[in-house]
Amino acid sequence: MHTRHELSAAALALFAEFGHESTTVDQIAARAGVARRTFFRYFASKDDAVLPDHDTTVGTVQAVLEGAAPTEEPLAVVCRAIREVLRMYTADPSMSLARYRLLRQVPALREREIAVVSRYERLFTKYLLSHPSVSGVDPDSTTAMLAEVSASAVVASHNHVLRRWLRTGATGDAMSRLDEALAVIRRRFSPSADDEAPGDIVVTVVPGGTHTSDVLDAVRRALD
Repeated sequence: MHTRHELSAAALALFAEFGHESTTVDQIAARAGVARRTFFRYFASKDDAVLPDHDTTVGTVQAVLEGAAPTEEPLAVVCRAIREVLRMYTADPSMSLARYRLLRQVPALREREIAVVSRYERLFTKYLLSHPSVSGVDPDSTTAMLAEVSASAVVASHNHVLRRWLRTGATGDAMSRLDEALAVIRRRFSPSADDEAPGDIVVTVVPGGTHTSDVLDAVRRALD
């Protein structure tokens, strides 16, 4: 794992110095002090070195979902699981900042990150739809729709908090900010999360392919 981290750090440093297109695998391996073949034991390409931790984090998130008791509020479990994703980013602020700056400069890498992050949304939707409280419902029902929308809202909340944290130089308590955002989501999509009487359900419709930050903004406007 140490070598994997060193390779990723070397890749990010070289991309910042010489640009993404000009940097080669040989340069990354040399900067990390390993052989070219060692690089390929960890990554299939130089682009894979930019987002090295998601596979492990997906496994951690899956374990949280699978380890939850059937009687636990399902959206609370999803909110607990998304904290593991933010924990991955906040564990190494300098690396996260370097990655953020690079992704802003290279659209192809940004698209790759979006695709990776969508894995969490699919995991959460699958978990919510398979939960005993909704298992067996009509896929076209309002219940099924709300499961998918609430999973999207959780991921959008995470992305919103993460971006704000990175834009401010990775300072401040990002986890507390995430918990505050998730509390709003739970109150709206799972009223039993607190002692308040259930309120109206608000459904926001956005075009397919809408960026997660825009989805969150649309949800916030609807709730306001």
